Amino acid sequence: MNDAEGALEIRTHPSPTGPVVVHLAGELDHYTGPRLRVAVEEVLRDPGAGIIADLSDLHYCDSTGMTVIITAYRRAQAVGSSFAVAGLSPAMDQLFRVAGLDQLFPLHASVQAAAEALRGN
Repeated sequence: MNDAEGALEIRTHPSPTGPVVVHLAGELDHYTGPRLRVAVEEVLRDPGAGIIADLSDLHYCDSTGMTVIITAYRRAQAVGSSFAVAGLSPAMDQLFRVAGLDQLFPLHASVQAAAEALRGN
């Protein structure tokens, strides 16, 4: 899936180790959040599909965007799938940690690190 409309680009592709990488580029906010919800639901239609949210190109995330990511994590848990966040910029990493999201789901430096951690689970 490719979605370049608006301030958020969403691309999904399988990782070599199994989980689906959901790559976000741009801004995740009130206006773009619903598109991420749809992308996550599409991935989770495949039973057991894990998700790695690759946020390496995410430049802005407001509280609504964080809520969408939390909802994606909880939705993955509800269907027995794994979920991890990868590739946060230093500013985004600090934002997620201050908000306590690192206590809710794993944050990894890269997609590869997330895939290796999920493979170990």
